[in-house]
Amino acid sequence: MTDPAAPTRDAFLPVAAQPSVDQLVEFAREAEQLGYERAWLPETWGRDAVTTLTAIAERTEEIGIGTSIANVYSRSPALIGQTAATLQEVSDGRLRVGLGPSGPAVVEGWHGADYDRPLRRTRETVEVVRLVLSGDPVEYDGEIFTLSGLRLRCDPPETVPGIDAAGMGPKSVELAGRFADGWHALMLTKAGLRDRLADLKRGAKLGDRDPDELRVTLSLPCIALDDRERARRLARNHLAFYVGAMGTFYREALERQGYDEEAVEIASEWANGNQEAALAAISDELLDDLGIAGTPEECREHYAAWEAIDGVDAVSVSFPRGAEPDEISATMRALAPE
Repeated sequence: MTDPAAPTRDAFLPVAAQPSVDQLVEFAREAEQLGYERAWLPETWGRDAVTTLTAIAERTEEIGIGTSIANVYSRSPALIGQTAATLQEVSDGRLRVGLGPSGPAVVEGWHGADYDRPLRRTRETVEVVRLVLSGDPVEYDGEIFTLSGLRLRCDPPETVPGIDAAGMGPKSVELAGRFADGWHALMLTKAGLRDRLADLKRGAKLGDRDPDELRVTLSLPCIALDDRERARRLARNHLAFYVGAMGTFYREALERQGYDEEAVEIASEWANGNQEAALAAISDELLDDLGIAGTPEECREHYAAWEAIDGVDAVSVSFPRGAEPDEISATMRALAPE
């Protein structure tokens, strides 16, 4: 990977609704003051990432910014390229782009688009965005997209931002290794992460690329509170929601990693409206295999084991969806870079 030293520490801004854009900006400003390398912002069905990242870029000085992730269905590849060029300009070169297909719950349920050929669409989007950012005329003849005759109407970025792809399954991670500049990993145990890193290397080999040039960013669910019981419940609720309410991707990710019985039980209980039973189906072993939740001391101790995984370039501290702003800040402080 890009740096043999210890992984950098990023902040993954909360996916759940926040009181205001100002609150998200304040999280990014706090992360910057604490020494985090980059602030990643997800985009689901709340505030859009572009406007929010612009506000963050204008009101911070050094911290990197990035999308994790922007889906490849709600914007055209050319528009994503234009947006990346503009965000790179307003942030003075601090952008990194994270792209991915998301899932049917967002793409079909929110955007009203057909969730068709997600891997192919991701690949072509990465390729078109790279062409747009080069500043050269965009000539592209893909299976989904065909573009011809135009180029970026402003100067391309002096420093072209990296383009990462998100993925949980073997083929999506292989795609990241073959076509993107990096991979965003999530919902993985340590053993599962090592398995997917092998897929990334295989993709790099297929693309005749050096895997050491690819940047691996792990999104790690974290909640560090003096109230250990509260922290553990927040983490359980977060996991149960994603496995139970967000389609089959997260359930399948758990099944691939040896938690097939628990994954099915969590999803089934949630689908039947038994949220407490879904939370109860999450064992301590599973909870601790997928993230860190507990007292600040516990979390700092367990965090080190994730940073020690060979092949990870950045560990991004992410937060459970039910965490309050003060709990997010407390976790960022507890896990701040030393």
